[in-house]
Amino acid sequence: MARPPDHAKRAEILAQVIDYIGERGLADLSLRPLAAALGTSSRMLIHYFGSKEELLAQALATQRPDIEERFADVSSRAMLPARMRELWAALTSGEHSTHTRVLLQVMGTACVQQGPFVEYSTAAIETLVASLTGVLVRLGSEVGEATVVSTLLVSGLRGILLDRLITGDIERTDLAAQRLIDLSLG
Repeated sequence: MARPPDHAKRAEILAQVIDYIGERGLADLSLRPLAAALGTSSRMLIHYFGSKEELLAQALATQRPDIEERFADVSSRAMLPARMRELWAALTSGEHSTHTRVLLQVMGTACVQQGPFVEYSTAAIETLVASLTGVLVRLGSEVGEATVVSTLLVSGLRGILLDRLITGDIERTDLAAQRLIDLSLG
């Protein structure tokens, strides 16, 4: 008889996976070293998650920033650029920076490979665009325009994040992100 999944252990594993991949990268990720670092076996990881890709997709899902919550108290369009700059800081050097590095690796993989990474990446993009669109609509924008601005911000900031991770140029990318935010929301 199969052993039922240990939900506490499963949650613990998910909490550790992002840090592991953030430090070591996704390209050469193998279950055996990952399992050893997490204090379990590759067999148990497969038991809990089914595949390496599903493990990563579930770990990422636990880390997704809640855009709606982050912008819930924004009561005017004038407040939005400052809040977007706070989000940029959280993504680049704050609470979500490790998740951001891993997410960009996953999205890169999704460009060339089918599977859970494509589904996760698509859902992540759609969630961010929809959440930001909702904020803009709440602040008085028409849905069509809000969707375009949200897409520009989400996609543009993602590109600048990728640039920053590849080049390490913090000053230039911070200035570019600020300019994108100001031009999009000004």
